Amino acid sequence: MPDSRLGEAVPAGGVGDKGGAAGTGRAAAPVRTTDPFADDFLRDPFAYHAELREAGPVVWLERYGSWGMARYTEVHEALRDRQTYCSAAGVGLSDFRKQTPWRPPSLLLEADPPEHSRARKAVARALSPRTIAALRDEFAREADSLVSELLARGTVDGVTDIAEAFPLRVFPRAVGITQDCGEQLLAYGNMAFNAFGPRNHLQAESMAQAQPVGAWIAAHCTREALTPGGLGDRIYASADAGTVSGDEAALLVRSLLTAGVDTTVIGLGCALDCLARDPAQWQLLRQDPSLAGAAFEETLRYASPVQTFFRTTTREVEVGGVRIGAGGKVLLFLAAANRDPRRWPDPERFDITRRANGHVGFGYGIHACVGAAFARLEGEVLLRALARQVGSLEPAGQPVRRLNNTLSGFAALPLTLRPAGRRTQSTAIQTGEAVPVLAEEADDRG
Repeated sequence: MPDSRLGEAVPAGGVGDKGGAAGTGRAAAPVRTTDPFADDFLRDPFAYHAELREAGPVVWLERYGSWGMARYTEVHEALRDRQTYCSAAGVGLSDFRKQTPWRPPSLLLEADPPEHSRARKAVARALSPRTIAALRDEFAREADSLVSELLARGTVDGVTDIAEAFPLRVFPRAVGITQDCGEQLLAYGNMAFNAFGPRNHLQAESMAQAQPVGAWIAAHCTREALTPGGLGDRIYASADAGTVSGDEAALLVRSLLTAGVDTTVIGLGCALDCLARDPAQWQLLRQDPSLAGAAFEETLRYASPVQTFFRTTTREVEVGGVRIGAGGKVLLFLAAANRDPRRWPDPERFDITRRANGHVGFGYGIHACVGAAFARLEGEVLLRALARQVGSLEPAGQPVRRLNNTLSGFAALPLTLRPAGRRTQSTAIQTGEAVPVLAEEADDRG
């Protein structure tokens, strides 16, 4: 349950090298004893977010000696202001200025300009809008094929059979990896996102595979391991041009593999869960498959597959009357910001017709997720294929949450898919409103 206890204000005089506290004449930050990385919190983080938001624009997270922000305005500003809230000290709890990272830091996620600028330029060339658009038809064909296979089975696991299966069909091949690599990519993503949290049992369990999986990833990020013409090869073209070094190109391919798989898998699973539990929204999508992109975007806001990231202050800054000293770790609750009623009307409702633009589900600014465009493409084409071919999408059992220090999604999601019959228009009365839906004529195939 949410911990409603607010401790005394952080005493004036600061907290050493973790960043100064509120000073005389300024408001002090409420103290929270809640552990945002405890299993109970991770099973249902949304149950805690309202209290964190209402406690104040800034809170002190006593367990970890760090600051926290859960309101949209403050989170968005911290993501935007890279001069004050840096990423180079690590976007997890660990401070890279004082602790050795478990792997070479990401040149995109865990770097700041000018190093970050060079890396982003190389990736932007490789992942241009034209390049991504050229993959749409192939991804759509694979989505249609997968949905047809699933309909033949009826009852499936929405995680392993859909949310994992589809990205692993299309994304590694687009990068330039042709061999079966699902087990390694999923394990590596689990490690990477758990590593942003504390050294708890989740991090320890995922890191048990660090040596063999890390070695596999490193070997497959080399130029020799990638097929010519793929996204990875295009990143190495920037090394040829002198924008980045060969070693840096390998790290950028690694970042692409991390960002382009795990967040997409979690996002697709959350979209399936939201639609399966809300027949009215599913029928809206069935009626108009062009809403597929909006449905995935609303999932990113409502379910927030990426829940949190840290930043580190580079200077003293005042937020909401609270003075945060230089060197303070700040935990940004992206998911809480995405349901802040100050920003979103009726934020606890999943609504695929909502204009969800502006959410921070993939971050914001120069450190926004490098795989976001691919996740959106995969989410759109898969949900569109489901809307066209599947008449009903329903839960087939109790879902199992997946616990991770950064991500929030499912380990198992039993679903029943039934094929669509011939489409006819009818109107159903749902929640007191006339909602156009697609009625399916009887399908005698059983």
